[in-house]
Amino acid sequence: MKNIEEINRASVKKILSEKKIPKFYAGDTIKVGVKIIEGKRVRTQYFEGVCIAKKNRDINSSFTVRKISFGEGVERTFALYSPIVGSIKVIRSGQVRRAKLYYLINRKGKSARISEKIKKKIGIDISEQINENEIANEEKKDVATETIAKKEEPNKEDPKVVAPNPELKKENLKKEKK
Repeated sequence: MKNIEEINRASVKKILSEKKIPKFYAGDTIKVGVKIIEGKRVRTQYFEGVCIAKKNRDINSSFTVRKISFGEGVERTFALYSPIVGSIKVIRSGQVRRAKLYYLINRKGKSARISEKIKKKIGIDISEQINENEIANEEKKDVATETIAKKEEPNKEDPKVVAPNPELKKENLKKEKK
């Protein structure tokens, strides 16, 4: 007989296999894509703000996002594994010392800002190295196509293509007459 916790863990694994959820913490600025159903149409509306709380409870995990909209603070709590949450993107990581940032509710303006966490990278990330190689190959291809295009275009400095200047003709004729 299965335990409720085992069933919850199995459902979390199933959801994680279908969609990717990034690691984020309280203090991070995140952009949540919320699926909104209007009649027969389904669209995605983004809610961008600071994550002020995150609760990790298997299938019952949730997080709260706060943003300032038209001078008014708006907070929204999302279930992490809900089908309503289409995507989550971390815009920037914040450096905070608390797990719950409810003190930001009472703050306004510059005092409500959170400093950005500086990420130190030790070693070489393989995925970045692959991306750099792909970018270098694309740049080589671009240079090759540019040189081919230059060969096909007529050279503007070529005397055969450039029309002679009428003033130069007059000067040359005067010199020849003398």
